[in-house]
Amino acid sequence: MGAHLYGRRTYEVMARFWPTADTNPENPEYILEYARIWKNMPKVVFSKTLEEVGTNARLVRENIAEEVMQLKSEPGGYMSAGGADLARSFMQLGLIDEYQLYIHPVVLGGGTPMFGALPRPVNLRLVETHTFSFGVIFLRYQPASEG
Repeated sequence: MGAHLYGRRTYEVMARFWPTADTNPENPEYILEYARIWKNMPKVVFSKTLEEVGTNARLVRENIAEEVMQLKSEPGGYMSAGGADLARSFMQLGLIDEYQLYIHPVVLGGGTPMFGALPRPVNLRLVETHTFSFGVIFLRYQPASEG
């Protein structure tokens, strides 16, 4: 992974927990491991309202498509996008090369739709699945070719 791309709300949720999650020895090893990964991973936060972001993060206020295209042209590996509104914007701009979804066995009963309303359907082709021992299901899709 080369970078995490976040919308404001998702970044704020992540930034409240992960910077110190590895300091709690009662957290399970997978939490400790991911906290270290998260802190070291470059983060790009897309927001018009945030004033600042934390360590190893940078704030982008406009020109989403240009910013993502520039990031894609640079070396550094895959990028992940987090946040329903940001994902919808990326989908509408045709910026997503692959969809990786983790389905957790928890029913929240509310929240923001994963992709929200789109102007047209996005056809996807399933290319990988994995079920983890703790019940999480991973689904990897690529955009289906038109026609």
